[in-house]
Amino acid sequence: MEYPVLAGAEPFTFDGGDVGVLLLHGFTGSPQGLRPWGEALRDGGFAVHCPLLPGHGTDWRDLAARRATEMVAAAEQALDELSGSCQRVVVGALSFGGALALHLAASRSSQVLGVVTVNPWLYSRDPRLVALPLVKRLVATAPGVGSDLADSETKELAYAQVPLKTLASVRAFQRGVRAALPGVTQPLLCFVSRQDHVVDPGNTELVAAEAGSADVQVVWLERSYHVATLDLERQTIFDGSVEFLRRVAGPA
Repeated sequence: MEYPVLAGAEPFTFDGGDVGVLLLHGFTGSPQGLRPWGEALRDGGFAVHCPLLPGHGTDWRDLAARRATEMVAAAEQALDELSGSCQRVVVGALSFGGALALHLAASRSSQVLGVVTVNPWLYSRDPRLVALPLVKRLVATAPGVGSDLADSETKELAYAQVPLKTLASVRAFQRGVRAALPGVTQPLLCFVSRQDHVVDPGNTELVAAEAGSADVQVVWLERSYHVATLDLERQTIFDGSVEFLRRVAGPA
């Protein structure tokens, strides 16, 4: 069955100069959570492309029929498309998008000049996930984890349910990304929320410690939760990203 894209969840592209930014959203989320970031990068003079990952922005049953390999392929295709129109590309990402971004940096280093992560998700400490290989055969979904925001006036467009078989495929992909971190040699800018009710801040500390890059900057966010791109310190992310892009990629 084909499900329509929810209003606000659409992919977006902003034309710009020779420097492009590929934005990748999180698991069960959508481009809606990254649009203000994309608009700030556009206003900074950069080209921006944020695809809608397969199974997202429609219905949780759509995501239940998808696997991580499809999301990886979509991210790779989006990078190829942006590289075709921009000479220099930096990847920015939230949550699971961070795992995809780091995968691209390690596997396609010639196409990725730098990476900006916001609360990247490469592992989980939730003890219930130990039983996931069995539980996914008995239960289709678990409660969603979207819209973790300190800003009560903002809401993330995300699924209320997490398909467990798809989650299992995502976790398998994440293991490969963790092993590939030494191959990430590009400059990294990592934003991490001190209070995150979805992803352990240790994920960012892992990236900073294990990546092969000699240029790693970690910025702690003290007032934002997981979806920091929509939260109280979003301007810190926007301004820091523009400064980072100008430093590693040159003017737009």
